[in-house]
Amino acid sequence: MPESPDTSSPAASAGPNRVIALVDDDRNILTTVSIALQAEGYTTRLYSDGEAALKALLENPPDLAVFDIKMPKMDGMELLKNLRQHSALPVIFLTSKDDEQDEEAGLEQGADDYIAKPFSLRLLLARIRAILRRSDARSETSPFSYEEDQSPPNEKLSRGRLEMDPAKHHVSWDGKAVALTVTEFLILEALALRPGVIKSRNLLMDAAYPDDMFVDDRTVDSHIKRMRRKFRVVDPNFDAIETLYGAGYSFTDG
Repeated sequence: MPESPDTSSPAASAGPNRVIALVDDDRNILTTVSIALQAEGYTTRLYSDGEAALKALLENPPDLAVFDIKMPKMDGMELLKNLRQHSALPVIFLTSKDDEQDEEAGLEQGADDYIAKPFSLRLLLARIRAILRRSDARSETSPFSYEEDQSPPNEKLSRGRLEMDPAKHHVSWDGKAVALTVTEFLILEALALRPGVIKSRNLLMDAAYPDDMFVDDRTVDSHIKRMRRKFRVVDPNFDAIETLYGAGYSFTDG
């Protein structure tokens, strides 16, 4: 599918005024997601295969791209690999493959987040907003004001063997990289900012899911379990995220 013309609406003029590229060989998904994004004020560009998308993303970059893994001509993994040779464009994988190996491979190649089909449009919109905010923070030079639990958006966070770089969305443990999704990064950041302080599931949900989005308590538990598994790949004895039953979680300096 050739690039669709930029589409504006009354909502767009009052909205974020950002351009989002959608790459998927499923026309129904392209249409549904595009309509939802335009309703929030975004302009969309649509592509149905990786080859056409790569050329357009490099020649006329959007603010963020959302694309599937399984596509004709060039799949999402190959598209991301080629894109990362030239661009740090924020990318979200949207795919029917609910496989941790695919997720980790995508994140290691430079994806910013990964959402499995079937997906919630509200969750996708929340992730787009969060990633764009973080992307903006990378180039932000004016002073900010911060809450007690916050650090400047470009300031690296060091806690014992843990290193976090919000500007680059990079996490390492004992100098070894750990690939986290944006959601996992934000949960870990909320814990690591106040070592030893117990954070309830509600506080962690507020940190990872902005805009008053409802998320079940078990979702946070699932993210914590996945993070622990990822850290234990580089350190089988990783135990820096502690569970306080009935209360929440805390981070120890390790």
